[in-house]
Amino acid sequence: MITNHSRQLMLAICGAALILTVGCTSLKTPATADVAVSKAAVDNAAGAGGTQFAPMEMASAREKMVRANKAMADKNYELAIDLAAQAQADAKLAQAKANSTKAQAAANALQDDINVLRSELERTNK
Repeated sequence: MITNHSRQLMLAICGAALILTVGCTSLKTPATADVAVSKAAVDNAAGAGGTQFAPMEMASAREKMVRANKAMADKNYELAIDLAAQAQADAKLAQAKANSTKAQAAANALQDDINVLRSELERTNK
């Protein structure tokens, strides 16, 4: 025989289980999106030369992406979101360093060209 107290306890347990299920499911979509956005950031940084010009940051970003994907597989969505954000930050830093290094190299090459032109002008004006 089920008592009123047992029925209330059963309803409370079912309600808690439902809340937990809905809460975990609601984190899955943002976690999936965050991991995808972070993967794109890592790919963009690699394409911009991050691996060559910022190897430590790229290694860190890739390692965090591996951990974020594992957290997704383990259904630890909060950890996945956190690691994806960290990976994205590392990737953006790597891309910025790569862009900065390439811009500096271009500026140096331009300065060298200007120096050659000045030398040529001085030589012809003598």
